Amino acid sequence: MRGSVARPLLLALVLIAPAGASAGLFDDEEARRQVANIRAQIDANQRALDERLKKLEAVGQERTDRTAVDLLQLIESLKQEVAKLRGQIEVLSNQTEQLERRQKDLYGDLDNRLRKMEQTNAQLQEKLSQGERDAQAETRAYETALSQFKVGNYQLSITGFQNFLASYPNSALAPNAQYWIGNAHYAMRDYQAAIAAQQKVVSSWPEHAKAPDALLDIASYQAEMGDSKAARESLSALVKKYPTSPAAEKARQRLVRK
Repeated sequence: MRGSVARPLLLALVLIAPAGASAGLFDDEEARRQVANIRAQIDANQRALDERLKKLEAVGQERTDRTAVDLLQLIESLKQEVAKLRGQIEVLSNQTEQLERRQKDLYGDLDNRLRKMEQTNAQLQEKLSQGERDAQAETRAYETALSQFKVGNYQLSITGFQNFLASYPNSALAPNAQYWIGNAHYAMRDYQAAIAAQQKVVSSWPEHAKAPDALLDIASYQAEMGDSKAARESLSALVKKYPTSPAAEKARQRLVRK
């Protein structure tokens, strides 16, 4: 920029110098004064230019420094943000790994439970099937013995019910089976066996509905055997032990007649 300012001034000096010589307007002193003035002006301009350049350089440097500071601050902020994001990513990665492990463990536990449930269900189904088969067999055995009683095959009926009790001692039909054994013996006029069979009903299943009926039958068997005293004692025991039963009402009626 110094060269660009000096060249016009020198050109002006060159142009002025010939004009002064040809016209005779300036002497040597005047020319030296003009040159000195031009040089002074050049120096002043140069100083002003240098000053302006310094100011421009200072402003440029200040802007550069500010820009650098801003960039450094921005870079530092970005670094912190990236570090923060990396930390979040690491946390999320750990959580994801833990979740995957938990899901894997959960799936494994669930699979084991499902297998156990399937096994248990299969066993339960087998037990239910077996139970159904046992219940059907139990019912058939009872019905077969009862059908023999109904057609008058009392000994076969007794054998059938005895086999039933041996096979199904805890059956809900056990008191009924024992009761029909007593009736079958009575039908065969075996009173002692009939009484013994009905006494077992009363002693083994005292809360069953057949118990008062068994006591009433015992009184009937005793009466047919001619033991009126024993019959009345059985009727009185029936009324006392099962006062609200239908058999007790029949017992009261018999006691009144007697």
